Amino acid sequence: MSEFKINALKQAGASRWLQSLGLLLIGLLLAGCERPIPETVQTGYRGTGMVQVYNPRLLEAKTEQNQPPVALPSPGSDGPKASQVYKNVKVLGHLSVGEFNRLMVSMSSWIAPQEGCGYCHQLQNFADDSKYTKVVARRMVEMTRHINADWKPHVAETGVTCYTCHRGQPVPSAVWFKSDPQPYGSNFMGDKAGQNTPMEVVNLSSLPNDPFTPFLLGDQKIRVNGPTALPSGNRQSIKQAEWTYGLMTHMSTALGVNCTYCHNTQSFQNWTNSPPQRTKAWHGIRMARDLNLAYLEPLTEVFPDYRKGPTGDAPKLNCATCHQGAYKPLNGAQMAKDFPELQKHPEVLTTKVAAK
Repeated sequence: MSEFKINALKQAGASRWLQSLGLLLIGLLLAGCERPIPETVQTGYRGTGMVQVYNPRLLEAKTEQNQPPVALPSPGSDGPKASQVYKNVKVLGHLSVGEFNRLMVSMSSWIAPQEGCGYCHQLQNFADDSKYTKVVARRMVEMTRHINADWKPHVAETGVTCYTCHRGQPVPSAVWFKSDPQPYGSNFMGDKAGQNTPMEVVNLSSLPNDPFTPFLLGDQKIRVNGPTALPSGNRQSIKQAEWTYGLMTHMSTALGVNCTYCHNTQSFQNWTNSPPQRTKAWHGIRMARDLNLAYLEPLTEVFPDYRKGPTGDAPKLNCATCHQGAYKPLNGAQMAKDFPELQKHPEVLTTKVAAK
């Protein structure tokens, strides 16, 4: 065999080897895109697209992140009341000293495990209210009780505690502030209305960068389609539709679900055949609005400037504040049942607070 033929065979073999290697690499890349295989759960009639799609890898991580802490055992209600032993107890003074201290220790672990009691209290004088964190915490306890007592259409008997939002952090990982609709100033394009300014809250899309102010502070109507076939009487603009899409995008991401978790694909606006979760979500939007207006916005002057948003407003809550990627916060763990003091409205304290 000539040297020429030998070289040709070597080149052909090398070429086939490179082709095989290339195919192997492509296969590995494609396998990386496809694995793990997404799982689907059918939630409606076949052929309607009523399914929930889950990524097992992401679901496992979310499940781990939504594990509740172990509750301290209750010491019982016997003994003197907190308002009779401690100074300046404006909330929860009707609890026994044991119950009161158990809740305070739990709150420290839920909110500020590194800082401890000193995050809210002056350690030399626990009765002192000079720290803004103590004033805010007191109001947040009242808010928690309000949620558990008055918003059962959304939280049912599962309820919430401080840990539902804080997860061991002084500031919950998901809060929101009003956004500047013109972050780069006015230009020849006119008023952008917050559009085409990619933000995480709308998955870096061109949707408005503040889908919360219209719905979770204001009571803007949530609508995409007009209520009539003809445009007469329909005042729903494209901008309002994009606000709606922005909020829906946030809700889907916050709960880790598809649109079909709450909507029937045959008609997104029709309530008759919608899953029951849509009613829960309806109450959830109104609950968030109530809490932002009644509890968080009024604390604007209490928060220091470094805790406020770019427009000077207080931090506020949305769906992600509690849910954090789970369709039920903490995967439905009923933490509130272990803390009945967070499930009732506080009694008006008439007993004079005694010195410790």
